[in-house]
Amino acid sequence: MAQEAKLLHLHVENTTALGAVFEACSNRVTAALNRAPDLAGRLRTTVGYDGRDLDKHLASAEAVFCWDLPRDNLAERAPNLRWIHVHGAGINHWMPLNELPRQIVLTNSRGVHGERATEYVMMAILALNNRLPELVTNQRQGLWRQCFSSSLSGKTLLIIGVGHIGHSVARWAKSVGLRVLGVRRSGKPRRWVDEMHKVTNLHNVLPQADFVLISAPHTDETEQLIGAAELDLMRSGAGLVNYSRAALVDYEALRVRLNDGQLSAVLDVFSPEPLPADSPLWVASNLLITPHCSSDDEAYYTPRTLDLVLANARRLIEGKPLRNRVSRQLQY
Repeated sequence: MAQEAKLLHLHVENTTALGAVFEACSNRVTAALNRAPDLAGRLRTTVGYDGRDLDKHLASAEAVFCWDLPRDNLAERAPNLRWIHVHGAGINHWMPLNELPRQIVLTNSRGVHGERATEYVMMAILALNNRLPELVTNQRQGLWRQCFSSSLSGKTLLIIGVGHIGHSVARWAKSVGLRVLGVRRSGKPRRWVDEMHKVTNLHNVLPQADFVLISAPHTDETEQLIGAAELDLMRSGAGLVNYSRAALVDYEALRVRLNDGQLSAVLDVFSPEPLPADSPLWVASNLLITPHCSSDDEAYYTPRTLDLVLANARRLIEGKPLRNRVSRQLQY
């Protein structure tokens, strides 16, 4: 009985509406625990679905891995809770973070899907360079209209948000001869980025880019970061990739410029999701749509996330700082 009391209780709460890719089922949890044998005898795990018996588990849980959970009276319902890991990189659905009891540390999954995400962005930039959105538009209209393009080398990629994904993309971009400009909140330089700028200099660097990648988190500061004025600063024929969150870009203003042939785009994120069938984006010209599936996969995403969660569980047990902590001030 004494040994049971020493175990860290990690509860895994699933949301079935998210689908199999995001399911941390008992088999996946067991497989992850087998990859972390040192946690045997130090950790107790429970698995739940869609809020059934959630409060029963919260009564003793010190850690929770979930997409979301009701936060009303959380301090009373979960008196021992010290840590929540969000199954994903975005934490906008947890806002405002001041509703979360101060003693609870929030972490996320940023970096877990870095390799897959980089491959998606590579594909998107190559598609834009080869004018694939324009070719698909012509195909839908039955138009035989040849679209020629030069190679990537010597062109300019602007990365807005040079975090895990942005930095990985920068490395690939340099390998194919692209000039890389970066924009990040701190303005601190990073390897593979030729010039780093603060957000305050965005208007000066947008006109230089052949391709713009949005990979910044959604915060109060980045809401509608790319609006009509910013889109008008982009070069005629430039391409935009939004891998991050829809709220960073004014999609109606973008749609107008897509239909006018000023810009082309590859979009993976929308608001709301699923994108309604009557959304005018479905029939916009010069646009490729992927339904928020750019970097998650059934084989690796949740297993790798579970490995991260268990690594942090080990750190919590040993009194070490948790990795991937979300800043309540910065909102990521």
